[in-house]
Amino acid sequence: MSQHHGTDKKAAMTGFVVTAVLLFLMAFTIVKLTNAKYAGASSEHTEATK
Repeated sequence: MSQHHGTDKKAAMTGFVVTAVLLFLMAFTIVKLTNAKYAGASSEHTEATK
């Protein structure tokens, strides 16, 4: 029989936290890049409708 030498709770929590941080950073970067791309479009649209 195999013996269990404890649980992997520390590794699981580390993986969970690292993954959560990376997902947040990726989403934040996508939003910032998208906002930067379309930042001029809003002002152009406003000037065109005047």
